[in-house]
Amino acid sequence: MLQLIFSSEFFFAILRITAPILLVTLAADICEKAGVSNIGLEGTMMISALFGSLFAYYAKNWFVGLLVAVVTGIIVSLVMGFFAFNLKTNIILTGTAINMVGSGGTIFLVKVITGITEGSQMTSTSGLITGNLQIPVWNIPLIKDIPVIGSILSGHCVLTYVAFLLVYLTWVLLYRTPLGLNIRSVGENPNAASSVGVSVIKVKYTAFILAGVLAGLSGAYMSMYYAMGWSQNMVAGRGFIALAAQAMGSGEPVGSMLAALIFGFAQALSVKVSSLGVNSFLVSPIPYAVTIIGLVVFALLHNSKAKKAHSSQTIEKKKANN
Repeated sequence: MLQLIFSSEFFFAILRITAPILLVTLAADICEKAGVSNIGLEGTMMISALFGSLFAYYAKNWFVGLLVAVVTGIIVSLVMGFFAFNLKTNIILTGTAINMVGSGGTIFLVKVITGITEGSQMTSTSGLITGNLQIPVWNIPLIKDIPVIGSILSGHCVLTYVAFLLVYLTWVLLYRTPLGLNIRSVGENPNAASSVGVSVIKVKYTAFILAGVLAGLSGAYMSMYYAMGWSQNMVAGRGFIALAAQAMGSGEPVGSMLAALIFGFAQALSVKVSSLGVNSFLVSPIPYAVTIIGLVVFALLHNSKAKKAHSSQTIEKKKANN
């Protein structure tokens, strides 16, 4: 049983499932570092996935679809930023509105763009994305010929490798560039950052643009590779799982990657166990149960560290007074 589950195909599936979660988790990391909780990532992914798949179909080119998905992610993020930063609306309510548009408004957009007014095609564009419009896979030279390792690491969608490369690039951005310093300073103390000439609103917009790019890539991955087309609720909570992964990883790219891998493992496990004949109603909650358990463990560890830090500060104050 364990040999059937923990096979090279299973570990291949973990990386495949983790990639879109990781991309949007990095988006959450950047926003959180800028002091903004971007709860609208789920909706941004849905809208980007739809436009990416439609433009790939009409242009007969997967790369055009990918670019449109990224641009869509940026536009949605800018709209959300305009309401939150300029009009001073509540960021949580704004993000919720974006998610509602992504969940229900996309069906209306399918009707407007395609002219389809009835049938299952209103809630799915799966028939539009054929093999030649799929984001290509990459069989890595030399590695693909290595037994076991080759079958796990090679043959993934190009965006899978991009997602893991972006973990390093995001870390470099946040900790080795002036922009990253500005993002972190705005997130930690916007008043202090503003006092030294940093435009707080500009930095927050920049963080949202970067998040839009990552969410757009994730949406394109879902509709132009993972699911081979857009369908209603196809994102299936990955935007919210990404927020959980960001929290578990303490907003750090490497920690968030590890958290995303845990969620990828849980979802791959549920799919694999279900394929072995186990009732799907029993295994489908596994990823969400892992999300809840992970957040509880994170909260307990965070509170424990906070109590220890508070205790040490109290002891130091007593020593200083004595």
